[in-house]
Amino acid sequence: MKKIILTGDRPTGPLHLGHYVGSLQNRVKLQSEYNQYVLIADAQALTDYYENPEHVRKNVEQVALDYLAVGIDPKQSTIFIQSQVPELFELTFYFMNLVTVARLERNPTLKDEIRQKNMKDSIPAGFFTYPVSQAADILAFKADLVPVGEDQQPMIEQTNEIARRFHHLYKTEIFHDVKAMIGTTGRLTGIDGKAKMSKSLGNAIYLGDTPNELKKKVNAMYTDPNHLKVEDPGTVEGHVPFTFLDVFDPNKTEVEALKEHYRRGGLGDGVLKKRILEILEAEIAPMRQRREQYAKDMGYVKEILRSGTEAARNVAAQTLSDVKKAMGIVY
Repeated sequence: MKKIILTGDRPTGPLHLGHYVGSLQNRVKLQSEYNQYVLIADAQALTDYYENPEHVRKNVEQVALDYLAVGIDPKQSTIFIQSQVPELFELTFYFMNLVTVARLERNPTLKDEIRQKNMKDSIPAGFFTYPVSQAADILAFKADLVPVGEDQQPMIEQTNEIARRFHHLYKTEIFHDVKAMIGTTGRLTGIDGKAKMSKSLGNAIYLGDTPNELKKKVNAMYTDPNHLKVEDPGTVEGHVPFTFLDVFDPNKTEVEALKEHYRRGGLGDGVLKKRILEILEAEIAPMRQRREQYAKDMGYVKEILRSGTEAARNVAAQTLSDVKKAMGIVY
């Protein structure tokens, strides 16, 4: 039997290049080799947008379009909506008893997001416990692998802790250890060079960006502020166009030559931005075209989500049944 992959995204906005290199590329490559479930985590998105559920609802379809645009094939991957699989929430409730508040507070991914969003003492309980919800999503499908960005690896560790705790308490082996599959890049820097690419920080290049939007964003990329004249020596470290060339330019030898040229002076930032613009446009253009085609038939997209959610619910229901039998709460 094929091994199982569970992965997904929160529909808080369209997907960007950080998602693409961090996880989406892996999903497309692996969908023919694995039994892949792709989750649109709208319920988790509501931990941020509980006051504006309409924002999340609209973005469910946008994320689905992005999935199809990058090449996720609904004939090979099961795309489904989290909130429409109630078995996941029942599993979350049972798993919450297996995790302490202190352990959640130590989760590095959660701590980073709380700091980024400046929540401090106003953390919603749903947001605080979303690592448990994420574990329920993964374990419901008994996943072997989860393609994630580097910053999400602590979530996988916590999932395995919950599974082991469950086995220890209820003297049964339902689950197995899950492995994180880290993308080739890990984190992709945003165009401002200050942090990873993020929808909330406004420093992202989206998969559906038009050529004009892409050009504006590339031109706004952070470079060496001390590189005032073309002839000035420049610093490569922290230089966003070079960061993107490292990721997207297939000619690594030429990229290294450009770095040496920049360091000794005589190479302008405009030349580098022009190069990365051409490379990114070549990467994004086919996705943009596929996205536009799917957007013309949203009825078909909704049917993909409906049938995928039905299939996912059947699998989650079986896992929930196994869990309740192990716990002795079948009446």
